[in-house]
Amino acid sequence: MGKKKTLSRDNIVCAIGYDGPVALVDKTSRAKYGNLPTSELVRLGQYRAAAAAAVHSGKPEELALVASSYNSLSGSSYKPEEMLRLFGVGPVTVTRILAL
Repeated sequence: MGKKKTLSRDNIVCAIGYDGPVALVDKTSRAKYGNLPTSELVRLGQYRAAAAAAVHSGKPEELALVASSYNSLSGSSYKPEEMLRLFGVGPVTVTRILAL
């Protein structure tokens, strides 16, 4: 098995799934959205990517921004910490990245 590593922010934001220890990343989305700030991802309606970026930043206010905007749009009342489960994001360690 390869050496474990933490995903970079641009790969986390555009990860579309995982196949065992391999992260599957959408390379087109990575080029378009990978370096955008969380607030811009929210503005563009890229909520899953924004939630992933917020988790990666470690800043609670970014996750709160995602929750607030999503709740406003959807009529929901999710707490910021519930965004992780809602969008299936969280800290991960992988051995390889496969850009598709």
